[in-house]
Order: sequence, then C-alpha cells, then structure tokens
Amino acid sequence: MARVAFIVDEMYEDSEFRVPYERVKDGGHEAVIVGLEAGKTIKGKKGKDTLTTDVAIGDVSPDEFDALVIPGGYSPDKIRVDQGMVAFTKKIADADKPVAAICHAGWMLAEADLLRGKTVTSWPSIKTDLINAGANWVDQEVVEDGNIITSRKPDDLEAFTKTLLAQIEQRS
Repeated sequence: MARVAFIVDEMYEDSEFRVPYERVKDGGHEAVIVGLEAGKTIKGKKGKDTLTTDVAIGDVSPDEFDALVIPGGYSPDKIRVDQGMVAFTKKIADADKPVAAICHAGWMLAEADLLRGKTVTSWPSIKTDLINAGANWVDQEVVEDGNIITSRKPDDLEAFTKTLLAQIEQRS
C-alpha cells in the first residue's frame, strides 16, 4: 500500500481532486489531504464540493509519502506561494516518486523548478509559464516524463489517474 499526498487549498477544481482521490483509495492506497493548516474545511471551485484537510504541510515530511497529486483550479496558485508546499513538492520529485499535476497544477511544478528539460502538458493558459520555466509543452491527454505526470483538464482524468496508479504500482 502506498501513501499518497494530495496538496490542496481553496478553489481546487472539484473533479481534479475528487476523482484521483477516490481512485487512489479504491486502489487500496492511503490518500492524505495536506493543506496549509490541519482540519481546515475548504471549498472546491464550483462551490458544491468541500473537503477537510488531514494534516498541515508543516507537520509532514516528504519521506512519509510514496507519491504526490496536485489538483488544478485556483488552488495551485494559492499553495505555490507557501515555501513548505514548494519544498515538499520538490523533495518528493527529487526522490523519484510520482508527482501528478493536472490543469493549473503545473504552476507548482514551475515554482519548485522541476520543469527544466521535461515534457509536460497543462491547461493551455499556463503553457507560456511552463515553457518559460524550461518545459517542452505538448497538447496531449496525459504526459509521462520520468516521475512527472501531467494532464490538461477534467476530461483527461481517466488517463491521468490510470497513469498515476500504474507508476505507484510499479514502484511499490
């Protein structure tokens, strides 16, 4: 069983959190919601979905996790200004553990300086940001470049979660 961190804050894209979260749990793995503070109830972008963070970023270590998921929406823009979140993301990626980022979550990969020489995808509006951070951007449903997994939008969730779970299984 793998332990998978989901880093998230207010205004996450509802399905981009919920679908991978449920699939990770359905796969027999532990899904842990890591927020800026523990026990905080936060709302999804559409206003209907809510979640409560399990732990605060300051209370966990990347060593405790086997993979990382970063949902899109406006959440990545909020968490990328937190140095703990950025360091957490970088350390998990540098340990060659799967890091899965969908939609606007590419912003966190850029902030953690993980994109140089990597091929990735994202929501089209952040394409230039990712290219400026050193990425080779492509328009594909899912892109796997080593341990970095990226997808564009909610329509890509099936391929995104399948690729994430395959990497988790491969490394377990």
